Amino acid sequence: MLRLIGRRLVLSVPLLLVVSLSTFLLVALIPGDAARTIVGSSGTQEQYELLRDALGLDESLPTRYWEWLEHAVQGDLGRSVFGQESVVSMLNSRLSVTLSLVIGSTVVATLLGVLLGIAGALRPGSLGRALDAVALLGLAIPNFFLGLLLVAWFAVAIPLFPATGYVEPTQSIPEWLRGLVLPVVAIAVPGVAVIAKQTRDAMTDALARPFVRTLRACGVRRRSIVLKHALRSAAIPLVTVVGLVFVGSLSGAVVIESVFAMPGLGSLAVESTSERDLPLIQGVAVYFTVLVVIVNLVVDLLYGWIDPRVRGS
Repeated sequence: MLRLIGRRLVLSVPLLLVVSLSTFLLVALIPGDAARTIVGSSGTQEQYELLRDALGLDESLPTRYWEWLEHAVQGDLGRSVFGQESVVSMLNSRLSVTLSLVIGSTVVATLLGVLLGIAGALRPGSLGRALDAVALLGLAIPNFFLGLLLVAWFAVAIPLFPATGYVEPTQSIPEWLRGLVLPVVAIAVPGVAVIAKQTRDAMTDALARPFVRTLRACGVRRRSIVLKHALRSAAIPLVTVVGLVFVGSLSGAVVIESVFAMPGLGSLAVESTSERDLPLIQGVAVYFTVLVVIVNLVVDLLYGWIDPRVRGS
């Protein structure tokens, strides 16, 4: 298991390099730069050139990337072009918002998806067809549109939950939970559809295996067969899908944070992109990549816990 963890961590290093370099090059290809945004249309060309020199934007792309990389390996992701704040401190202050949304939506999607999937496997007739219809509908509705509908229904028409903003759990846990309900539901719906369908297919396959018939013949209770044996047999593909849902929730959070005006990493990525703030964009990309690496590592550990044969691979 330790060898598996070490191998995954080693493989994450080139992944971080590729992501950071790709982000750097893509931002560099966008017309304009941060200096032009700061100077504005009323600024002179001389002011623009002086600001480019002060920000180091007149250096070549390889030089700028190498300088960023030298500081990044020391834990310094630079400073924001606007305000000169530390990128790490800005990202850390917003990380809890994004994690609250992503973890919350993944938990909700997993619980509801597994329950619906088990029900569909046990009753494959009309319930199974209804589950397919719900899965198709959940995947077809865009996150931002569903978020707007939820705001219109449950924040405006029926004021049960706040439409915008974020309350820290250290201030008020009930208000923190109330503020998360609508955005979490908006992000979780596609995940519920995917996990429910995967659970139903995996459970249907597991319940048709010979060991299940043997357990039934031995008089083992149906509840024990479903929850203890069949669900464990279907757990590995299910864990894979849950990991993918978590990663997909990161991209969903980028949109939903803007819809609900939540100060997370996603909304920061949108703001920094519009302002051509390269250090912030790089920092958000690195943080998202680290989260994906951590999720993949957790998935691998769960593989080993569910199936001991994986530990030696």
